[in-house]
Formats: sequence, structure tokens, C-alpha cells
Amino acid sequence: MTLTQALIEEATKKSGLIWVEGPTGPSRALWHVWHEGAVHLVGGPGEQPLEGLALEDGGVATVTVRSKDKGGRLVMWIGRVTVLEPRGEAWAGAVAELKGKRLNAPDAEAIEERWARDCRVLRIEPNGATGELPDGSLATRPLPTSATTRQPMPAALPKLLRKGLGRKKGR
Repeated sequence: MTLTQALIEEATKKSGLIWVEGPTGPSRALWHVWHEGAVHLVGGPGEQPLEGLALEDGGVATVTVRSKDKGGRLVMWIGRVTVLEPRGEAWAGAVAELKGKRLNAPDAEAIEERWARDCRVLRIEPNGATGELPDGSLATRPLPTSATTRQPMPAALPKLLRKGLGRKKGR
């Protein structure tokens, strides 16, 4: 294993979040697992959105990996995308790993069936090429979404926060 391959593998394994950019569209932050020498991720209804990334079987993706503790970019690598066939051997192995990392699944006992029916499980295998990390910020406007957190603050929240701060001071 070369030094570059080791850096890609270790950085990607340890990072819970990667930025993936397909041939079109903006890069998107996605959760993943590292399994059998590649990134595996799931997307579709009820999971992380993959639309707009044009991640197709045999295509190419650029993956940017951040430091888990500092949040800065560590490495950018190029990989080949494979769409795993639902219920196939490679799919089953990847799904077993992904299930363990999926937080707050509404249907944990039926998640495999839902992923096989409605979602895509992708494998992105590094091809050994790394990209140049940019010097400046890559900050962009958030993608449009129907999700919102803009609601009035509960009237009791400031009082609860003050109580919590008071307990910490007393320790």
C-alpha cells in the first residue's frame, strides 16, 4: 500500500462526513462507511439526497475528506462509482456496515427492505489519484430544502438555560 492510499483510507475511515461531488452539481456532505477498500453510502427517500450529483455506475466522483477533530480538509481523492445491485453479496456486506452507522432510523428492523426497494447503495473506490486542496474557502449557499428550524423560541427556554448555567457554576 502506498503512502497516498494509506492517507486516503485512514482519513476517510476516521471522518464521519465526506463531501462528494459528481460530474455535475455541487458537492454534498454525506455520511458513509469505509468497507473493503472503498466508501459506501446510501441515498434516496428517507435517506440522504443524492439527486443532482449524477453518481452513476462506472462514473467518477471527487471525495473531499475532513479532519474529524478540527474539521479542516485533509485530502481530496478521485474514485470510481459502482451502484451495488440490491440484495447482492457486495450490497449485503455494505448494508450490514451502513446499518450500524445509521442514526435514528424510523424503521430499523425493516431498513434493509426499504433500502433495497427505494434507495441506492453506492461504492466509491479510490483510483489512487488525489486532487489539489484549494487555498480558500469553498463555502456556498445551502441547497434549497423544505426543512426549516425557523420557529418562535419557546417562552420557557431562556429560564431553562439560565438554570442549567447556574448548576454548572455551582460544581
